[in-house]
Amino acid sequence: MKIILAHNHFKMNGGAEFFYHEVGRVLKENGNEVAFFSPKDEGVNSEWSKFSPNAFDYTNSGFLSGITNLKEMIHSKETKEKFQELFDEFNPDLVHVFSIHIRLTPSFLSICKENNVPVVMSCNDYKHICPNYKLFTNNQLCEDCKGGKFYNTVINKCSQNSYKYSVASALEAYAHNFSNVYHKNIDLFLFASQFMAEKTKEFWKGKRYKWDILKNPFDSSEYVSEYIYEDYILYFGRLIEEKGVDVLIQSMKLCPDVKLKIIGNGPQEKFLKKLVASENINNVEFLGAKWGEDLNQYLKKCLCVVVPSLWHENFPYVILQSFSYAKAVIGTNRGGIPELVRDEKYGFIYDATNYKELSEKILFAKKNKNKIIEMGKNAEKFIKNNFNDEIFYSNLINIYKQFI
Repeated sequence: MKIILAHNHFKMNGGAEFFYHEVGRVLKENGNEVAFFSPKDEGVNSEWSKFSPNAFDYTNSGFLSGITNLKEMIHSKETKEKFQELFDEFNPDLVHVFSIHIRLTPSFLSICKENNVPVVMSCNDYKHICPNYKLFTNNQLCEDCKGGKFYNTVINKCSQNSYKYSVASALEAYAHNFSNVYHKNIDLFLFASQFMAEKTKEFWKGKRYKWDILKNPFDSSEYVSEYIYEDYILYFGRLIEEKGVDVLIQSMKLCPDVKLKIIGNGPQEKFLKKLVASENINNVEFLGAKWGEDLNQYLKKCLCVVVPSLWHENFPYVILQSFSYAKAVIGTNRGGIPELVRDEKYGFIYDATNYKELSEKILFAKKNKNKIIEMGKNAEKFIKNNFNDEIFYSNLINIYKQFI
């Protein structure tokens, strides 16, 4: 089978890119031909780079420049031309798209429809129903745009806290909604969590579309537990507002005998460090950004992991990684987190904004070490039995075969 994979970034920036490349890897290792279609990324030179369109640099543009080039963010002519070249040379059986808003744009999808080539779309965030992709703004959950009320994006200034981005995102959403470009050209929408599938139904009430569940690609066989449980809990991830690290820090005031190690960086780093200092919290340690084995050394030895997200996380890789090292997770009642953690089975679920409840879960883990270790080992069994290349490929190819 010949498959084109399309995504906004070829360069590895985070979980979305990991998903994109892992799908490609698993497909190729099972004998399929794969072509990658992404905009030009600085420092990237793949075998498919000759088909990479330029993407307008909206981040570093001025307001007038951004508005002038808005049409390229909604419908890129260059993207369509480059995709046509790739399509003609590669002759795909199917096209699998991921995040294509703004940088690629959906301009190329009509080529697939015109040539009767099926398209499936993996939705890794909420951009298909929310202009700022998070259903979260001003430090709280938000569904103001439900019912096509995208002007609320501008009122809330919720896209990168910028009127430029918010105006552009609202206009993009209106244009795509009016043209029905995604529903006309995509044969199947894929979600990793049941939560996202149900939330999409709420926003797309009355629209006809097909959807299915495809869990994230994750090869748990690459992880080997050491079953070491030292006296600290761990947070690892971006230090941004929606991750709820400030709530976690507040909870540590009520857990003075528990150590918290924080791995990661981001725009909230200075604020969080000031919060720790101003509250005289002495049991929190910031370790900075760490990747690969540097991160794993801390993950392998922690007592458990906390995922304090305030937004509706879809299907966090941090939970899959934690389970793979036999670590229980204390997570919020947001998004797809409860679907993975399963309260009192592989960890605990708490109300996302309730730092007192979180502190109770942390103290329980501290005082009942054997119980939290047992939960972690149960989580490891779950991940080993349900997440590997063989299972993912079987699920993926069965979805593809519906259309080929």
